[in-house]
Amino acid sequence: MTIEAEKRVTGFLGLCMRAGQLISGQEACVEAIRTEEAAIVLLDGSASENTQKRITDACHSHNVPLYGLSAGALGHAIGKQGRMVICLKAGGMADKLLTTVKDEPRL
Repeated sequence: MTIEAEKRVTGFLGLCMRAGQLISGQEACVEAIRTEEAAIVLLDGSASENTQKRITDACHSHNVPLYGLSAGALGHAIGKQGRMVICLKAGGMADKLLTTVKDEPRL
């Protein structure tokens, strides 16, 4: 993801968090993907191989868009250090984020 797009995404994530539209953590995100609650998933660049594989497999099997951010960007954006994966619930905020990253490469 380009630096400019990542800045827009991370700035928007705080708003999503305050609005209650964000799910964070590996287990919660995998469950949201399986139940089709997640509209988009963001993966931190410093996530372990196991986390990357689990999230990537879940997203690909359920056709959920997956994007990567640089190491440490997710935790900093939402104020919870150490978060490696987050997803947005389906709705207007997720649609806005998808519009922002539509030209960026998926994972």
